Amino acid sequence: MAETITCIIIEDEPLARERTAGYVARLPFLQLLTVFDNGTDALVYLKTHPVDLVLLDIRMGELSGIRLLEMGGLTSQVIIITAYDEYAVKGFELSVTDYLLKPYTFERFLQAVEKARGNLTRQTQTQTPIPVPERKFIFIRTEHRLEKLVLDEVLYIEGMRDYRKIYTTTGRTIMTLQTFTELEKETGPGICRVHKSYMVALDKIFSIERDQIRIRDKMIPVSGTYKTTFYERINHPAANTRK
Repeated sequence: MAETITCIIIEDEPLARERTAGYVARLPFLQLLTVFDNGTDALVYLKTHPVDLVLLDIRMGELSGIRLLEMGGLTSQVIIITAYDEYAVKGFELSVTDYLLKPYTFERFLQAVEKARGNLTRQTQTQTPIPVPERKFIFIRTEHRLEKLVLDEVLYIEGMRDYRKIYTTTGRTIMTLQTFTELEKETGPGICRVHKSYMVALDKIFSIERDQIRIRDKMIPVSGTYKTTFYERINHPAANTRK
């Protein structure tokens, strides 16, 4: 969340509006966008102007604060400011942030605003995607143990009946009963299926000629089933970033 919290005041009493605006002005992280003396105009404004915080009076002419909340669609934090305590239960049923009874002190106003500020911070943290670290290695199941496989070391994977044999840049090989489907999910887009019996590490390809891939001294065929996907991968290398 940005340090600045945008807010509006909806209050039909001039002195009450002035008092609330004065309190807002004392808090540098609050930005007062506008003030309304009725709920109808405020509702129209809120339909097209996202606001972090609404400072809302309850009893106002034709559209009360409670009615405005009941109409739904308001995603802002709401602090009710009123002289009437009988609306407190209803207000909290409508998920208001806090309920201030007039006359209230600046300290009580600050407490309510800090509560709204905390809610906004938590909302932002929830909505912000958590970066997924790049997978640099996986563990491969062999007959007797799990073996660590550094993905950048993979040259290609060859199917041998019930087994898959993984060849690496270090000369080490790993035999596993894991299927190609399982390996595709675990190794990520940088290692691509090109044939019913082969997967290749795209960054280890030396050349491609007549649907034959050369990796070091190994020639690997590209079959029709996987040709389209394979050529899309090598023509759009950005899509091959591991996630």
